Amino acid sequence: MIAALLMAAGTGQRFGAPVPKQYLPLLGRPVIRHAAEALLREGLVDRLLPVVAPGEEAHVAALLDGLPALPPVAGGPTRAASVRAGLEVLATDPPAMVLVHDAARPVIPPGTIAALRDALAHAPGAIPAQPVTDTLKRGADGRILHTVPREGLFRAQTPQAFRFDVLLAAHRGGDATATDDAALLEAGGLPVALVAGSEHSIKITWPEDLARVEAHLSAHLSPRMGTGFDVHRLVEGRPLVLCGVTVPHPLGLAGHSDADVGIHALCDAIYGALAEGDIGRWFPPSEAQWKDADSARFLRHAAGRIAARGGVLANADVTLICERPKITPHAPAMRARLAELLGVPIDAVSVKATTTEQLGFAGRGEGIAAQAAAVVLVPRCAIS
Repeated sequence: MIAALLMAAGTGQRFGAPVPKQYLPLLGRPVIRHAAEALLREGLVDRLLPVVAPGEEAHVAALLDGLPALPPVAGGPTRAASVRAGLEVLATDPPAMVLVHDAARPVIPPGTIAALRDALAHAPGAIPAQPVTDTLKRGADGRILHTVPREGLFRAQTPQAFRFDVLLAAHRGGDATATDDAALLEAGGLPVALVAGSEHSIKITWPEDLARVEAHLSAHLSPRMGTGFDVHRLVEGRPLVLCGVTVPHPLGLAGHSDADVGIHALCDAIYGALAEGDIGRWFPPSEAQWKDADSARFLRHAAGRIAARGGVLANADVTLICERPKITPHAPAMRARLAELLGVPIDAVSVKATTTEQLGFAGRGEGIAAQAAAVVLVPRCAIS
C-alpha cells in the first residue's frame, strides 16, 4: 500500500504571483491538479492526501474535485510541520510506504514511482535525483570565492519515498525546521537510495519555470477537433436560455432539459473531439432526472471529460442561428458564462449569430439552431 502526501501549504513568495504558484493555471488546469494527476496516473498510489495552508481546505478540495483524494488537511508553519500533520492523519490507518511530493512539481516521469517503490526493498528511503553537470561556484558580494567540486553532487527531486513508520518516527523525533525529508533520515544515520531523476521534473519556483513546464507538456499534446449541431422549437411558457444566459423573449425553447441549443451543440463538439459519443449518451432524455435540468451541468461534465483525458480545451466557437432575438447584445455575457463553465480564459470562447435570411424554420421564427466547433488538445503519448 502506497500513500502520497501532496504538499501545498507554501505561499510561493519567490514566484511573485498574486496567488500561490500551486494554484496557477497550467494548460487550463491548476498546477496542483497536474501534480495530483501525476501521482495517480500509474495506479500505484492508493491514497492521496493534500496538505494545504490553513483555511485553504475547501479551495483545494474544489480544485481536485473528481480525483480520488482524501479531504485536505491543514499544514503547519514549516514544511516539516506540514509533512508531520499529513503523516499523523495517515497514521490512523498506516500505509507501508509514503510518498512526499511538491504540489508545484506537476510532472512525474513514468516509472519514477515504481523505481522508488522497488528501492524501498533495500533502504528505508529513496529519492529521485539528477547528477549536477554545471560547474559550481561559491560566491558573495557579486564575486566568486571558489569553485565547488561537482563530483558526487545530485539535485534532489520529488516525490520522495519512505517506509511509513520510519518517516513518521523521524518527524516525531527530528528537526522541526528541516526542509527535506530525506535529510531527517540522513541525520538519523539511515540510508537513502538514489533513483534516476529527470530534467522534466521541474519544480515551479520562478515564472520561467512555469513556461518551461508548459512547453514540455504542450509538446506531448495532439489537437482533436469536434463539431456539434442542435435545434429546438420555440414555444410559449418557457424561458429562453442560450449559452447559459437567460435572454428576454416572449418564447422559450422546448426540450427535456432547459433546451439550451448553444450549450448542447458545444457539448457535442467536445464529446466529438474526444470520440466519446454525444450528449444523449451521457444525459439521455428518457431519464427523468434530466427534466428541466440546467444545461450548465452538461457542459461542466464535458469539461470534466477533457480533464479526465489529461487534455485542455484550446478554443470553442458557437454560432446561434435565428432571426430573433438579437444575439449580439448578449454575446459578451454568453462568452463569459461558457468560459466560466469550461474553466478557460474568455478569449478561448467565441459566440456569434447568423440568420437564414428568413428561410426555413429559423427564418419563420419557429425555432433556434446552433452549431459549434471545439479544438481539444489531448496527450498523444506518455509524458516523460
